Amino acid sequence: MILDNALLLKVVLIFPAVMSIIAFAAYGIDKYKAIHAKWRIPESTLITLAFLGGALGAFTGMHIFHHKIRKWKFRILVPLSLILWAGIVAMLLIKFAR
Repeated sequence: MILDNALLLKVVLIFPAVMSIIAFAAYGIDKYKAIHAKWRIPESTLITLAFLGGALGAFTGMHIFHHKIRKWKFRILVPLSLILWAGIVAMLLIKFAR
């Protein structure tokens, strides 16, 4: 089945938005758990969410919740994932918006 450009354009915009909401929530939940000395979300999961499309939510969550902003892994990998996803979305928007 061949998808039309309008549907692909919606997927390109909706997927990272949904993943960003999930990543943002994960950072908020992990910060709450850190404050209350509860079981934590693994760092690898938080970084993976950023690279799976939730880069904007991860970046925003880091700064709003002041969570993981001092760890070098997060200071490098989350912005890197944001740049990567911005490029992917821009490239796909250019390709499918014609």
